[in-house]
Amino acid sequence: MILHIKNMVCPRCVQAVTDLVNKMGLKDVQVDLGILTISDGDSPLKDRKKREQLADQLRVLGFELIDSQKGRLIEQIKKEVITLARKSDGEKPSQNLSQIIANALHYDYNHLSALFSASEGQTIEKYYIAQKIEFVKELLVYDELSLSQIAFNLGYSSTAHLSAQFKKVTGLTPSHFKSVKDQKRKFLTDI
Repeated sequence: MILHIKNMVCPRCVQAVTDLVNKMGLKDVQVDLGILTISDGDSPLKDRKKREQLADQLRVLGFELIDSQKGRLIEQIKKEVITLARKSDGEKPSQNLSQIIANALHYDYNHLSALFSASEGQTIEKYYIAQKIEFVKELLVYDELSLSQIAFNLGYSSTAHLSAQFKKVTGLTPSHFKSVKDQKRKFLTDI
């Protein structure tokens, strides 16, 4: 049985859901970004009352079970975008964002884009840029890499391009952000 969970977008979220299912005594469970997979064919979650109990406990943690196909697609898009935005190997992808998303989800990108925009109030591209900038903020807070190293690792064409995009999204230059960093971070679910 595969359950999709809204707002489960980071490793701490995965850990929180893992702790919850362990506390509930669910066996043969795998928790991944946005997905809870229960291998047991006789899953207790087939029982409506137990499933509602899980849904209630997830809501307490700030998550939500997704029952619609559209909702699952939105969460899959978010998962793909977050994974791409946090890729920091210095290599530029061989395909553009729309091709990567369409290939990963096996849907026409125009359909995915319209669905995402209608649900989230922003385009996939803007969401991707916001996720990348949030990752840049995280890297700036760690203060282990220079801005040029961050730009290279995240596949920006130049430090100037990263700086311009950062300022457009945050209203601050990266150096100014570093001086006020603690006040400007957002949770991934708030983007």
